[in-house]
Amino acid sequence: MNQANGHEQSVAKSDGFISDGVPAAASAKTKRIRRPRVTAARIPHVVAELEIPFEPSLIEWRSMKTCRDRGTLRGLFLPYADQRAYTDRLNGLFTPAGWTRNYSVHSSGNFERSRDRKVVAKVFVTCQLTIFGLGSHAATGEEWIDDENAGTSAEAQAFKRACSCFGLGRYLYYFSGIWLDADEHRRPKTKPELAGWATPEGWRQGLRPVPDAEPPLQMHVVAEAEKQTVSDEITAGERGPLIRQIEAMAEPLGRSLYRGILKTAARAWQPAQIQDLLVLEAVLAGMKTAESGLRRLQAALEQTGSDSLAGALHDLNLRSMHEVNDLERLDSLIAALEARAQS
Repeated sequence: MNQANGHEQSVAKSDGFISDGVPAAASAKTKRIRRPRVTAARIPHVVAELEIPFEPSLIEWRSMKTCRDRGTLRGLFLPYADQRAYTDRLNGLFTPAGWTRNYSVHSSGNFERSRDRKVVAKVFVTCQLTIFGLGSHAATGEEWIDDENAGTSAEAQAFKRACSCFGLGRYLYYFSGIWLDADEHRRPKTKPELAGWATPEGWRQGLRPVPDAEPPLQMHVVAEAEKQTVSDEITAGERGPLIRQIEAMAEPLGRSLYRGILKTAARAWQPAQIQDLLVLEAVLAGMKTAESGLRRLQAALEQTGSDSLAGALHDLNLRSMHEVNDLERLDSLIAALEARAQS
């Protein structure tokens, strides 16, 4: 829990909150720490406030890939917000004492990185975000371990993905990217204008993205917007190796998870149907993340016993592993089993 320089905090009862007394760790003369807690009557309101888009001034744009078009450098840009925008929203709605987050760090085996065919290990960070009175959600972020900022990047991904489970920042997943002229630093020459539904004013007026026109992207696709992935020449020959690597993931993932990632990330039944190199790379990255997640799942089961799987599925309102068909559900199941293993 966030505390101000180790001093105890006292939060008065206010509209939408009730206070739970928690024993203080300081002297007997100080008052008890009180955690503001969302009341049941206020849950619909705070959930709606969490879903509101960030102010346009807080949105940045990064290129997912670039290419040359008649000598002009063009980039495919996606929007993102710094994690400080997420923490500011949580602090504004719940106060710093009204929510908390916990991280756990894991490393995995080696993967072949598609952009340079180099075999590199990955670092995985799981973030469990708790909003008192609203609940907890856990999500995982990952980064190549040879990146000097691997831990920070994976931590930010995990935190934002956990926030999205509460609706915070989830609207950003509806962007499918926009092609713009790019400068020599691969930044947009002109800042894209956000659609009305992607602004606080438009959202409050009832504007929403059209799902068929703006298909939601998988979480790992959005996270890639915060990295610089450059491909100056996109050719059909680059698709073949990616397609074969994706097809090889069908057996280790199983039919449900394999098909589920293809459907949610690319709206395709077969990888050969995907024409966009960026989407192929995102699908492969998602499947490798899922493969690593299954290994973590197996490790947790070895500690807790196979019977714990049924209980964890029940807690997540899932009837069987066949319903674990995307990364969000897999992350939630891993977090549930690892929590059982720790306890």
